[in-house]
Amino acid sequence: MWVDLGPATAVADGAWLLAELEGLPVAVVRVGAVLYAFEDRCTHDGGSLAGGELEGTEVVCPRHGARFSVCSGAVLAPPAYEPLLIFAVREEAGRILVQSSPSSRA
Repeated sequence: MWVDLGPATAVADGAWLLAELEGLPVAVVRVGAVLYAFEDRCTHDGGSLAGGELEGTEVVCPRHGARFSVCSGAVLAPPAYEPLLIFAVREEAGRILVQSSPSSRA
């Protein structure tokens, strides 16, 4: 099921949109023209990734510096070792739609 998270204008390049889908915290970011949706929970300590740096298609955990790919969820630098969940996301008719269940874990 696709969930409407709001207007596409709510997520400018490099900006974050936070939501909860089926009990999971989810972040949506835009890198250039592409939207990415991923679990907003560092797999190292469970804290939110929001507030961390978005460097291209990598997100850096604000607490301990773990790095993740927002494309695949893959861990790019420790201390995390478990990948993030990734959600399908699309822009349609000026709205951001995210699949309510994760599509993968790297």
